[in-house]
Amino acid sequence: MNDILFSILVIAGAVAVGIVFSLIIFFLIKRSLKFIKVGARVNIKHLKSPLLLLLPAFFVLFSLPLTRFTEGTQGIILHAATLWLIASVGWLFIKIMSVAKDFILSRYDIEAKDNLQARRMHTQIRVISNVITVVIVILTVSFMLLTFSKVREVGVSILASAGVLGIILGFAAQKTLGNIIAGIQIAISQPIRLDDAVVVEGEWGWIEEITLTYVVLRIWDKRRLILPISYFVEKPFQNWTRVSADLLGSVYLYMDYTVPLEEVRKKLTKILEQSQYWDKNVNVLQVTNSTDRTVELRALMSASDSPTAWNLRCEVREKLINFLQKKYPKSLPRARLEVDKRD
Repeated sequence: MNDILFSILVIAGAVAVGIVFSLIIFFLIKRSLKFIKVGARVNIKHLKSPLLLLLPAFFVLFSLPLTRFTEGTQGIILHAATLWLIASVGWLFIKIMSVAKDFILSRYDIEAKDNLQARRMHTQIRVISNVITVVIVILTVSFMLLTFSKVREVGVSILASAGVLGIILGFAAQKTLGNIIAGIQIAISQPIRLDDAVVVEGEWGWIEEITLTYVVLRIWDKRRLILPISYFVEKPFQNWTRVSADLLGSVYLYMDYTVPLEEVRKKLTKILEQSQYWDKNVNVLQVTNSTDRTVELRALMSASDSPTAWNLRCEVREKLINFLQKKYPKSLPRARLEVDKRD
């Protein structure tokens, strides 16, 4: 009974020492980050929980030979502590990667107007971190399973028939693996990025989320369109912010041949100069087509991003129509009828 009590005290002491060392290390890391002036951009609180599990497991393994448990009991504790240690190491690596990801992304403001570089980095880092997380989880679970002797025996049999198993799994997970590979391809080549304005399946919206297997499109009316990530590798779509966020917007008007083009052109310039949406780059009015009854006028203007371009187009269209209705109502589309007086 004394041996059991002594052994329990040794294990409890090892856990307590591990917790104390974890808190000390966490404190030192926090102080060092403040010293090098990056503490404000790094949330190291994520590291506290895995450290509080990792070091106690290590100290339990280290102190196990000092206990007076029977050989069988020591074997059970050794196996449990090993599983505990492996899981803690995997969790710690995932949290370290999360802290590193947050630190890198904090340097790129995706809310800025000119956010092309920020969106590129956010897309790459998020997709790559998801891939690394999956790999860490698979490795951690694999190492934990290999601590069981029966699993190791099964593993040898599996390796012996790896070719057949690989073919079966390949067919079974063809679409899933294809999506994962497409996700990695998108992270590298970046046909889409977070917050890109795109037109997909006739819907216009912004890329809200990119995972390893699917993409979430936030449509302008707040609906969400969920698409497999392979869609953006295999099918055509429009990306309005591929190179830059600024866009050209157009407004079409169909007028009578008597419309005074110079007056409409001056009014367009005045509307744009008074608009909060115009970026002062493009201001063009052209006759782009003509039919037997009307002429087609195209007002071309520029804005800093797609939502602003939409608002600018609506504003220009409304004010030009009001202007023509009040000043030149006879220039609106109309049908002419010729009467032969001889009849």
